[in-house]
Amino acid sequence: MIVQTTQKSKEQLREELLRPDVVTGSEALLRSLLLEGVDCVFGYPGGAVLYIYDAMHGNKDFNHLLTRHEQGAIHAADGYARSTGKVGVCLATSGPGATNLVTGIATAYMDSVPLVVITGNVATSLIGTDAFQEADITGITMPITKHSYLVRDVKELPRIVKEAFHIASTGRKGPVLIDIPKDVSNTKAEFHYPEKVEIRGYNPTVQPNKLQVDRMLEAIAEAEKPVILAGGGVVYADASKELLEFVEKTRIAVTTTLLGLGGFPSAHELWMGMPGMHGTYTANHAIQNCDLLISIGARFDDRVTGRVNGFAPKAKKIVHIDVDPAEIGKIVETAIPVVGDVKAVLQLANLKAKPAKSEAWIKWVQESGRNFPFSYKDSDTELKPQYVIEMIHETTGGEAIVSTDVGQHQMWAAQYYKFNHPRSWITSGGLGTMGFGFPSAIGAQVAHPDRLVVSINGDGGMQMCSQELAICAINNIPVKIVVINNQVLGMVRQWQELIYDNRYSHIDLAGSPDFVKLAEAYGVKGLRASNKEDARRVWQEALDTPGPVLVEFVVRKHENVYPMVQQGAALDEMLMGDSE
Repeated sequence: MIVQTTQKSKEQLREELLRPDVVTGSEALLRSLLLEGVDCVFGYPGGAVLYIYDAMHGNKDFNHLLTRHEQGAIHAADGYARSTGKVGVCLATSGPGATNLVTGIATAYMDSVPLVVITGNVATSLIGTDAFQEADITGITMPITKHSYLVRDVKELPRIVKEAFHIASTGRKGPVLIDIPKDVSNTKAEFHYPEKVEIRGYNPTVQPNKLQVDRMLEAIAEAEKPVILAGGGVVYADASKELLEFVEKTRIAVTTTLLGLGGFPSAHELWMGMPGMHGTYTANHAIQNCDLLISIGARFDDRVTGRVNGFAPKAKKIVHIDVDPAEIGKIVETAIPVVGDVKAVLQLANLKAKPAKSEAWIKWVQESGRNFPFSYKDSDTELKPQYVIEMIHETTGGEAIVSTDVGQHQMWAAQYYKFNHPRSWITSGGLGTMGFGFPSAIGAQVAHPDRLVVSINGDGGMQMCSQELAICAINNIPVKIVVINNQVLGMVRQWQELIYDNRYSHIDLAGSPDFVKLAEAYGVKGLRASNKEDARRVWQEALDTPGPVLVEFVVRKHENVYPMVQQGAALDEMLMGDSE
């Protein structure tokens, strides 16, 4: 786990690190990372990064966590970044080590997560010769990085690291790659770390155009059925307090996207839940009937909009607030574009914000929420996955950091776990990456050693990165690991049932391992439940146990996630399931 240094020792360390010594590229890299405040690097060594790992030997100031797969390393760095707002850092060798990071880079890129991804490469004299374990990782990842560097001169390495952290964490956040040839990591040069960053052509817009903000406020004053669509940008901009103030001043009902969950208090009277394919009846129908839609840090993903030409058909105006101007107008026609950091936009708007004419609309929203909550048909003989999520929420009071993998369990967690705080929800949204959930929880737990971290996984995704159980056991990382086991690829099965006329093709996971024995093989406590009574008992035992615990909940195989908007349908064309 991370060792926290005192303020005095941090100042002393900084003075030592800034000394203009002659050092190798590897030592310059470690110094630069420490000067950027990096308190843990997640990585896996190999030939092209051995000089870097050699520089770590005996360096008590530098924290590194050895994962069991490079994909585990980058997902852990991702979970660290999402849960803290800081830049996550991972390290891998050249060739297969670097290419094993590609899925994690794409995951972070799609969800705007700030990462600095460091890879080794073959010596500069061998680049382009198809040398052993050579891969053009900058070329491979060009479409899924915000920027990338191939370091050819060791003197440039400190500047490059400084720039990489700046680019990753400003504007629309995202992953930046630094590829370091092996000879560069061993070449010596005098160390100089720049005080500031100046990158010609890179100057993200932070402060919004005041006239556009005024236009938005005028539209609000005239609106009778306004809706706010709040996305992950609210969380990433640390703008939750500003959003709450804006909502209470304007009296506008709020729906939060999958990545926006936690960005607005779930207990608030104006929160309608999540919209989209598996969103609430109220949120979807509110969007379809609103006269003003204000998107704040959301990019109109297809899982949110449904059929685009049937999205928000009654909205007279759509406002889009986003730090990335490329997103505005890309999917949905926007009447009032507001480019800028979400926090800065809302701070400016809150100076003059006034209520909309929305009280009658709010009454409809609240009545709809009471009449059409998420619901499922409970059972006394089978354990339902929704019951498990409700139990986890009840026992943690909404205070845990929750990570998920991808699939039905992800949607049930989004529906039935209610979040009190931002950065408490870690999930792969845009890419939908199976194998993400468990290692991302490890990163979150490393960042927050004193908080409860719950990793909710399906039996499919859990097997994609289950090897990271080893580092939980070795380092006593106390993640509570939940496996919702329905012995099938659940979301694929649901689609094959509803869309492909029950033609079930290659989805049976009945040959999966005994997850309790798997956990125990790694030295992690394993528990199992298949009914309500056992579920409550073993979950409480897990919470009471120091250190990591895996709990397998054996649930009904044929349970579906409802509501559901099928692809090609409009948001209000919802399959309601048991409540229909």
